[in-house]
Amino acid sequence: MGIGGDDGVVADATGAVPAQVQPVADALTPYLGGTLAAPIAAFLVFVGVLVAVYVLNKSVLSPLVDRLLDKKGLKPHARKPLNRIATVVVLFAGIAVAFGLAGYGNFLQSMATIAAAATLAIGFAMQDIIRNFVSGVFIYTDKPFRIGDWVEWGDNSGIVEDISFRVTRVRTFDNELLTVPNYELTSGVVKNPVAKDTLRLKFVFGIDYDDDIDAATTIIIEEAEKHDEILRDPAPSVRLNELADSYVGLQSRVWIENPSRADFVKTRADYVKAVKQRFDEEGISIPFPQRTVSGRDAWSEPGAFSGEQ
Repeated sequence: MGIGGDDGVVADATGAVPAQVQPVADALTPYLGGTLAAPIAAFLVFVGVLVAVYVLNKSVLSPLVDRLLDKKGLKPHARKPLNRIATVVVLFAGIAVAFGLAGYGNFLQSMATIAAAATLAIGFAMQDIIRNFVSGVFIYTDKPFRIGDWVEWGDNSGIVEDISFRVTRVRTFDNELLTVPNYELTSGVVKNPVAKDTLRLKFVFGIDYDDDIDAATTIIIEEAEKHDEILRDPAPSVRLNELADSYVGLQSRVWIENPSRADFVKTRADYVKAVKQRFDEEGISIPFPQRTVSGRDAWSEPGAFSGEQ
């Protein structure tokens, strides 16, 4: 026989308790009496649901989430925070279910109101942290760059040393460590020159207007083909792209494989040096800017300077 009537609902001092609590309350009534049986039964149901959700998450859901993240290619230090977030979500859902099954509906509504107000206040106070956290998630999922990549953004550039959910640490080429909020790297343009297997290098060689353009072009191509680090396919190319004040600009375009910052700088420097030496040998000059200043009309000395009145 149920406590508090024949309608199959356990009643206590706070009102009706769901029928699923009644079997537990019936079992406790001979030991605790009708007054204490209902609230203690409700509490036991609440705790039992929480324990069941915890065990389910620990044995099934958490390993499943970890496997899914592993299939996405995320590293362990990235999977752990995401797994913790999933655990918090599951446990929060378990608490909500436990409150409902235990008959703590009114209490749950009050807690939900308080939690909503607290979440709003915390959200305003931590909006920068949350924004950077969300940006960190996008960096992990979209993978615009990885640890070890050479990246450029704004006026900064360097090698990525570490990626967390709040900040990314970049080592500049002057050996300075930059701690960059993730939002800064997802809200603007980030250039990753080493994201692909090959990288094109461009350099403009300026020759004199009196020099032979075809001869200079041949030298530029030949020196590119001699360099071990420059690819034959795609083939090196030269384009006349500028008629400047003091020189004719020939832009060389060559490709390197498995690029890195060190490869880029060394290969370009060696290549430009080799072309400069060939220019010197072949008598092709690289002119420097020159300016000639002249007046439109001949200048005459004012009368006051010559003593004339």
